[in-house]
Amino acid sequence: MNIGLFGYGKMGKMIEKIAIQRNHSIVAKIDVDTKEVDYSTLDMAIDFSSPEAAFNNIKSCLEHNVPVISGTTGWLKDYDKVISFCKEKNGAFIYASNFSLGVNLFFELNSYLAKLMSKLPLYKVSIEETHHLQKLDAPSGTAISLAEGIIQNSDYKGWEMTKSRDQHLPIISKRIADEYGIHIVTYENLEDEIAIKHKANNREGFALGAVIAAEWLNGKKGVFTMKDVLNLG
Repeated sequence: MNIGLFGYGKMGKMIEKIAIQRNHSIVAKIDVDTKEVDYSTLDMAIDFSSPEAAFNNIKSCLEHNVPVISGTTGWLKDYDKVISFCKEKNGAFIYASNFSLGVNLFFELNSYLAKLMSKLPLYKVSIEETHHLQKLDAPSGTAISLAEGIIQNSDYKGWEMTKSRDQHLPIISKRIADEYGIHIVTYENLEDEIAIKHKANNREGFALGAVIAAEWLNGKKGVFTMKDVLNLG
């Protein structure tokens, strides 16, 4: 495939490396200073840009009939608009808060555990996420996805960045140097606690998942998720 990268930071460079290893060509690198994009050269777009740029990047690709993979977080207030536009244009789109194959399996484990724990309301749940200092949004998109998986299977009304445990699920965000991503979901009461954890050791897992998703999306039409890519039901 001929791939265009929207956003050429650390993730963009890692995706380039993985894509070339898998015999794809990077034919465009679109970053903040890019003035024009030749969409006719693109078989696929992979967007890891910024919350401010993602919506316009995705919409422009769909406008030019280019399938899009997006891993940019922090723009989801416009998600429904993108979905409607994709369907209107008969395009192809996958968004994931995290493309790591391990994280997407972790999402499934999180939802399953939430269903089990919903029968035991004496356990209170919280989420803690830790990332590098340059991460632009907090909480992470992955933490929000984990929270949504719990909320769908519990009596929580939503999530908040707080340590309180009333009707909202607390998410605690930490930023430290050189941390690729740690997510911990903990259920606890006075007697004991149960926790599940995912830790990313490098960025390659995120990049590999994005390229695999792009390979899967090639030739398809519609709006999909990583559950579709991994055939998780």
